[in-house]
Amino acid sequence: MARRQRILNGSMVFRHTLAGATALGLAASVLAAQRNAPVPLLGEPAVRALANELSGAAAKRNLEFIARQHRMRASKGFRVAADFVAGEARRYGLSEVTVHEFPADGKTMYGTQRSRPAWDPEFAELWEVRRGSTGEVPIRRIASFEDQPVVLAQDSDSADVTADLVDVGAGLSDDDYAGKDVRGKLVLTGAQPEAAARLAIDKHGAVGLISYAPNQVSAWWKEDENLIRWGHLDSFSSRSAFAFMVSLKQARALQQRLAGGERITLHATVRAARHAGTYNVVTATIPGADAELRSEEIVLSCHLDHQRPGANDNASGCATILEVARTLAVLFRDGKLPRPARTIRFVWPPEIEGTMALFHARPDLRTRFRAAIHMDMVGGGPVTKSIFHVTRGPLSLPSFVNDVGHAFGAFVNAESDAYASGEGGRFPFVSAEGGKEPLLADLAEFSMGSDHEVYTEGSFRIPAIYLNDWPDRYIHTNFDSPANIDATKLERAAFIGAASAFYLADLRPERMPELWASMKSAILHRAAVVTERRAQLPVDEGAALVRVFLATERAAFASLGRFGNIPAPLSRDTAEFFPKLAALFAPVDPTPVSRGDGARVWLRNPDLTGPMSVFGSNYLRDRSTGPAVRLESFVGLRGGGSEYAYEVLNLTDGQRTAREIRDIVSAEYGPVPLDLIVEYLRALEAAGVVQPRRTAIQ
Repeated sequence: MARRQRILNGSMVFRHTLAGATALGLAASVLAAQRNAPVPLLGEPAVRALANELSGAAAKRNLEFIARQHRMRASKGFRVAADFVAGEARRYGLSEVTVHEFPADGKTMYGTQRSRPAWDPEFAELWEVRRGSTGEVPIRRIASFEDQPVVLAQDSDSADVTADLVDVGAGLSDDDYAGKDVRGKLVLTGAQPEAAARLAIDKHGAVGLISYAPNQVSAWWKEDENLIRWGHLDSFSSRSAFAFMVSLKQARALQQRLAGGERITLHATVRAARHAGTYNVVTATIPGADAELRSEEIVLSCHLDHQRPGANDNASGCATILEVARTLAVLFRDGKLPRPARTIRFVWPPEIEGTMALFHARPDLRTRFRAAIHMDMVGGGPVTKSIFHVTRGPLSLPSFVNDVGHAFGAFVNAESDAYASGEGGRFPFVSAEGGKEPLLADLAEFSMGSDHEVYTEGSFRIPAIYLNDWPDRYIHTNFDSPANIDATKLERAAFIGAASAFYLADLRPERMPELWASMKSAILHRAAVVTERRAQLPVDEGAALVRVFLATERAAFASLGRFGNIPAPLSRDTAEFFPKLAALFAPVDPTPVSRGDGARVWLRNPDLTGPMSVFGSNYLRDRSTGPAVRLESFVGLRGGGSEYAYEVLNLTDGQRTAREIRDIVSAEYGPVPLDLIVEYLRALEAAGVVQPRRTAIQ
């Protein structure tokens, strides 16, 4: 899971009508919170049924088993976890429970994803030794894979090496090696193994790495010196290399001894192998009740792979959707909830690459998906410092689905806050094994970092609600353990996921008026944010922001059509609502005429599907012979280069000009120069990802 970006805090429930709103009073009116929120969308009986059955404690029991497995993609440990999940799904009465097997051999392509070969570690130990007349004398064991698998960097190869240790600092520049002989030695580096290996091993001849790379950057990232960070080597490299990960505390002790002139000799033993294997993706369903609509599916997904323990990342998401599956199966079986019209599917893949494999190896499944609820890190307790997010999809995919997730997230916020404050709370969703703190979820704009970005990618366009924690002080470390997981938070995440899935699976035209009422409140909330942002921008950028906002909200309403015919009264209502909404921003400047490069139009290659950035490789960079495109390193107001690049490709549809694409990504992440967009599109063209279609205006 990559670093999350929090955008917008919208943790309250808003109830407003458009009538009487003015531009000056809009921000104040939409930010007025109602303490005791009404039950949204589903109604109280359905919410009560879910609240009575969902169990954060049960989810945590499953999490504890999953967290005991070292779940590398396509490995034996992953298969143990996959078989456990499949077994529980069968026990819960789910249908079509399958452990799919897709090639993971380093050669098979799944769209833009080159499959990574399997990696199976079996044994690894690092000892300090003393060389004597009779051989090596062990002094102390520094690292043991059996005790803590995180000590062995992913994709390490087998080795049996005795060598002296040399401190190279970061080890990322030639200056770090000046005056140091590391050939045939082990190097102590503060960088991630693959980054350091390019100089330490490939250029200067070191035989292995000892890395104390710190945890992912957050306010707490160097605070705990006992953390051991998950490390990585290149899955596709032909070099034979290994790396051990140690804590900052261990590294400093070694550095102090080396600085004092002491000679430190280490013996490293590794038994591990990269080899052709299979991705195992678990899927299961609860079939829909409607003969026509059951072919449409609502998906709950997560990612099952991670180093041990990987409790929040991401045993938490896996255990939580398993609890959603159990709960819904019980409620449907016992008649406490009606079986919905559409099918609900559950997916447990290796992160991103497993989803890509499923989408490409089984397109018959993927084409059924109407929406997804993706959970990646949903259980961090107070000690993790986590903030929970209910995250919308990107502007390239406007959808009412986003407002469904936010409605249920806001409801849990209000109920849990009232309960914690001693003011009631009919549905606090508190586990006997968990805390009683309010959820205070951030109802956030789109951010990247997990499988949801595959669903929402321009090739597939499946709306996704993303539930996630960020920051997490223990992410990717040995301290991401079940002890730091809050059963109450698992239960609350399970409710948001279960309620969203159940509602979407049974959404029909007759239920759309209530949904539209909820959407209008959310639109006014976003209008307040746009008003504030416009005031901080140059006039032309502010005008573009408003145009994009109005067009996006209209498109989100139109997306209801994917779930049935929109009732005529709703269409009439929107014919009044959207002009009044536009009037709040009056005057709305017309879209300027695109000229020159801004008028160029590109079309996506339909035979090449998926995002450019995937685990282990970047499709564009791997095929580029020129300099790096500048967009990938651009930093905007609310996003970085990877976000801009992701959305530019998503928006390349053969209709939008480069200028129109620039305006949309600028509205989403902050203003970006047009020439960076054009340069990136030309790089995509050179790689065969897009092709020029026409020029709108010569």
